[in-house]
Amino acid sequence: MPEATVSALQLGASADTAATLERILGYEDEIRASGTDLLVLPEAVLGGYPRGELSGDGFTRYFEQAVDLPGPELEALAGLSARTGASVVAGVVERAGSTLYCTAVFLDPVTGFTARHRKLVPTMRERLVWGRGDGSTLPVVATAAGLAGAALCWENYMPLLRAAMYAKGVRVWCAPTVDDREVWRATMRHIAAEGRCFVVSACPYESEGDDPIAGGSLIAGPSGDVLAGPLLGAEGLVTARIDLDETVSSRAQLDVSGHYARPDVFSLSVDETPRPGVRFHGG
Repeated sequence: MPEATVSALQLGASADTAATLERILGYEDEIRASGTDLLVLPEAVLGGYPRGELSGDGFTRYFEQAVDLPGPELEALAGLSARTGASVVAGVVERAGSTLYCTAVFLDPVTGFTARHRKLVPTMRERLVWGRGDGSTLPVVATAAGLAGAALCWENYMPLLRAAMYAKGVRVWCAPTVDDREVWRATMRHIAAEGRCFVVSACPYESEGDDPIAGGSLIAGPSGDVLAGPLLGAEGLVTARIDLDETVSSRAQLDVSGHYARPDVFSLSVDETPRPGVRFHGG
């Protein structure tokens, strides 16, 4: 039976990206000791979730804390991946030109930065500072813990996005988030049961300020059962050993993109064409 260890690292983002990165790297020994094959970090853990003044000098300061892909921060995370042997899925604020994106990056222990997923629909105040991703960044990536995909925070409430990812054969669903509500944890269990996959939800823990985040990172199995967590009120690593064969055997009952689908009644078309703001032709 193919087994693997998956983990969520629950920690908050400081206003200084370099300081947050150092705190992540400080978990290297614990990650290695856990035997983690796939590590998931919270949404916007590098760059920070948008708070406070989001215009003028406030936006400039926020923009300066974002990361480039590739860039030195990604190189540091790739080094962590290489040294621990763990694939890493991390939520970052990506700087691309003059636009910021909420992005999940995929890092491999051997090849480093391999793929990205940009959040398709920023929510509420996020829309003031984050651009919208397109269908060209919906990867499913091979890891030591199986095929992994990512949906960021409230993207997990998009039924058609979930259907597209299920159809790509995702076996480990990575959910970087800042949502610490109990109903979020119920959503994670629902996705695990619906997609017959393992779900790793990584949420920050931030106790200071006017908008604290309690955490709640967890790992759920293909029947919707909680395998580890939720971790509340503390920073730390949430870890579970998983059996990937469960994602196969459990789909004998329910395979929403296979025998439980009705393509004669319902259909989904996914446009994965890149949609840049400017296209140059000829020249």
